[in-house]
Amino acid sequence: MINYFYENVSPISDEDKRAKWLEDLILDEGKKPGDINYILCNDEYLLEINKQYLDHDYYTDIITFDYCKGKIISGDIFLSLQRVLDNASMLETKQEEELNRVLAHGILHLCGYKDKTEEEQKLMRSKEDFYIGKY
Repeated sequence: MINYFYENVSPISDEDKRAKWLEDLILDEGKKPGDINYILCNDEYLLEINKQYLDHDYYTDIITFDYCKGKIISGDIFLSLQRVLDNASMLETKQEEELNRVLAHGILHLCGYKDKTEEEQKLMRSKEDFYIGKY
């Protein structure tokens, strides 16, 4: 089940539609949805998570904590709405599309995709684009 929680930000639109879309993504990847919590927040909130748990002192748009067991996809996904909106502006893309990209990105990490190398980044972007097209 996909849940949304908010820290210092307004709720996103179409929560149910997005949850169904993300659950379909998981199923398409041959996995099963477990408990997935999106914690949507601002830059400062996510910076503190980044410092406290990853010992990183920089802003990011998403941090994913993986609690998957076998094919059951579970985790906590922290997402800075502030960073997503700034990135959409910088990349000259629609805010809703960038939000969906980052939502899918977190799930794809839980499904086992990485993005450290250039090759992994290309595959991740390809998967994001594919699933954004299904929204």
